[in-house]
Amino acid sequence: MDLELAGAELRSVLNRLRRAQGQIAGVIRMIEEGRDCEDVITQLAAASRALDRAGFAIIATGLQQCVVDADSKDGRDGSQEQMRARLEKLFLSLA
Repeated sequence: MDLELAGAELRSVLNRLRRAQGQIAGVIRMIEEGRDCEDVITQLAAASRALDRAGFAIIATGLQQCVVDADSKDGRDGSQEQMRARLEKLFLSLA
């Protein structure tokens, strides 16, 4: 299955990845400059959170596409709540 992100989803994920990229560049610069350990760790944690959030957005989109594709192949037309429950179950299977 190919992952296709809609315009707004794609912009959001790319923005998070660019933010993480900038933060990682900042961490490298801070280490090279011999900056305070606490500042480096704080910036590194922020980069890690940005990457996690981008990953979760990609996973959520992929799971949603997976469920929608499966529904269309099976002829199912589930409610929003049913889809949410199925997505939650799929996501928890990854955790």
